[in-house]
Amino acid sequence: MKVVDLTLTISENLPVFPGSPKPHFINWNSLEKDGYNLELLFLSSHTGTHIDAPFHFVKNGQKIHQVSQRRLVTEAILIKIRKKANRGISKKDIQKFEQKNGKIKDGSTVVFNTGWQVNLEKEFYFTKNPGLTVSAAKYLASKKLNLIGIDSPSIDMGKDSEFSVHHILAKNNILIVENLTNLEKIRSIIFHLITAPLKLKNATGSPIRAIALID
Repeated sequence: MKVVDLTLTISENLPVFPGSPKPHFINWNSLEKDGYNLELLFLSSHTGTHIDAPFHFVKNGQKIHQVSQRRLVTEAILIKIRKKANRGISKKDIQKFEQKNGKIKDGSTVVFNTGWQVNLEKEFYFTKNPGLTVSAAKYLASKKLNLIGIDSPSIDMGKDSEFSVHHILAKNNILIVENLTNLEKIRSIIFHLITAPLKLKNATGSPIRAIALID
C-alpha cells in the first residue's frame, strides 16, 4: 500500500487566508533551561490543510469535536478537473465525469484536483482560486455527500465574497477540506482518505493531517 501525504507544512512562512493570523511559534521551554524543548502555537483553526465543520457557517451546525471518526476515514473519489484563475467547477463538469466513470453514490467522499496548489506562493492564490459553482454545490448536496475536498484555499471561488458554496454544504452537514496538496501523486480514481483533525471542543474547524492510502 502506498502512503501519500496530502498536507501542507504549517510554518510561520505559510500563506494564510486574507484577514487570518499568520502562524506563530513561540519557544517556551528549552533543553538547556528545562531539560526538554516545548513550543507554543498561535494559529487559526483554519490554517493550512484543514477541515471545516458545519458550525463554521451554520449556527446550530455540528462542531468539530462532534464529527464522527467514521466520517474522517473513508474511501474517496478523485475528480481531476484542471481549472485556471476565476474558473468554477460546474455541475456539467461533474456530470461529464459521471458519464465516464459512473454515478457518484449518495454519502460519498469526493476530492477535486484542480492543479491550483502550484500557485500557493503567488499573490492571487486566495483571490482568484477555482471552486465549486453554486449549481455544482447544489447537485453534490443532493447526493448527501460525506465530505468534499479541494486543492485550493476555498471550496468557493475566490471572487465569491458571500461564501455561497460553504453555506450550501454546511446546511447539508457536508464536511469541507481545503488546501490539499500532492493530489497529482494519486493515479487512481478511488483511494482511501484520512482527514484527522484535532478534537477541539466547540471549534469551527481544525488543521488536519490528510493522508491518502493507495492500493
